[in-house]
Amino acid sequence: MKSGSARSTHRSGPAFRWPLYLGYRPVKRLFTIGYEHSTAGAFFDALAQAGVGLLVDVRAVAASRRPGFSKRQLAAGLDEHGIGYVHLQKLGTPKEGRLAARSGHAEEMLRIFERHLKAPEAQHELDELTAFAKASITRPGRPLCLLCYERDPAHCHRQRLADELHARIGLKVEHLFCAPV
Repeated sequence: MKSGSARSTHRSGPAFRWPLYLGYRPVKRLFTIGYEHSTAGAFFDALAQAGVGLLVDVRAVAASRRPGFSKRQLAAGLDEHGIGYVHLQKLGTPKEGRLAARSGHAEEMLRIFERHLKAPEAQHELDELTAFAKASITRPGRPLCLLCYERDPAHCHRQRLADELHARIGLKVEHLFCAPV
């Protein structure tokens, strides 16, 4: 083919941005995950496969009887996988809410958490979480993930936090599930 005889479809220059030209907007994602009925290995695999860049622990008590899920062990395991860790304790469910959840009263737990979320300390950490989420948007491919214990997000306060981040900054919420033991 002679030079110049074919039309080039390649476009470049400062005025052209191919994905935006087609109406494409990058999806701003937020993941959530619970480690109930999981091993640490399956948990880390799920996070790595999703490309999580920062795990935000929203448990009031970052301790666990499950191996690998207490704060120090968890942070070390995440670090080995290139994932950051932050614990926002004031975004955890208060003790009476955790007791309600253990008794199978998820609705009561969520009512207790709603009251707790109005406290100044919780609002401060919710603003901090929002700042982390906004920062994750600027790092394409390194989304944030909320962590709590419950496998089913419908029975966990992390769903409420995810809904709040969706309302504040438009993140698309996706729930990750670890392979059960």
